[in-house]
Amino acid sequence: MKRKKRRVVRLVVLGLVALISIWAILQGITLQGALREAEARLASYGAHTLDLPHGQISYVDRGEGPAILVSHGISGGFDQAYDAVAGKESKYRLLAPSRFGYPGSPLPEDASVKAQATVFAQLLDALGIQQAYVLGTSAGGTPAIRFALDYPERCKGLILYSSAMPETTLPQTFSAWQGPPAFTMNDFVMWAFRGLFSPLMGMEPDTVNGMLPLHLRVDGMRLDAQVTNPDMVRRFADYPIEEIACPVLIIGARDDKLVDASAMEQAAPRFQTHQLLLFENGGHLMQGHGQEVEAALDQFILNIEQGAN
Repeated sequence: MKRKKRRVVRLVVLGLVALISIWAILQGITLQGALREAEARLASYGAHTLDLPHGQISYVDRGEGPAILVSHGISGGFDQAYDAVAGKESKYRLLAPSRFGYPGSPLPEDASVKAQATVFAQLLDALGIQQAYVLGTSAGGTPAIRFALDYPERCKGLILYSSAMPETTLPQTFSAWQGPPAFTMNDFVMWAFRGLFSPLMGMEPDTVNGMLPLHLRVDGMRLDAQVTNPDMVRRFADYPIEEIACPVLIIGARDDKLVDASAMEQAAPRFQTHQLLLFENGGHLMQGHGQEVEAALDQFILNIEQGAN
């Protein structure tokens, strides 16, 4: 009897191993196709590369009008940065750089948040742009805020979109790793478990397509998890938010699973001049609110441009 039970158990285990192996093979096959499409998509942006004093940076530069520089979030790059403002080329000059560790922008020796803000300023210098609106999405909000603090004369307006937000008081403790688990920063793992995007992050599984190839972004993701995201807490005293004098537009959704909307509400009064737009739904990507977001952004910039004339 015992021998028969062991045999049954062995067959069950072998069956499970076989199923997992078949599943892994199928995931690997579909991933290869997705990676080829992702690499072709990256190439289609026609990104430029510059060697700046603080490091090499790749960026997309399209359109005419007031300049908007986009500081993208974790798992991003010049593609994600550009996609955040795509379609606005007839109104604005869109600057979409890869932050350190993302496609075309290797990690320099100093990849601190201050250095990220400095390279934004150096990019503007290289392109002959004196002032720009800076739009920070998700993890990119911290470098955007740092830019507004360090280069106030160059920041016409700050737009924080589903963005990391400063604390109102210094927390007693904080997490030194603020990002996805390190083992998920892998093309296969992220692709294979994309079905968990909706329950964990409130995003559709096909969001993964915009993250591939992940191996070109992993250095930046680790930097964001260890350095960028914790910076406003780790260096709380170095973020005197009340000194930011430029107008600030904060946009978010109450059902965002990655950014706490209540943190936005609490932090907003720290900015001298701010406008807070919170949707009840839409998640981290504010799905379904594209027209409202665009209208708010256009009005925000129009008000500043008219006030400057």
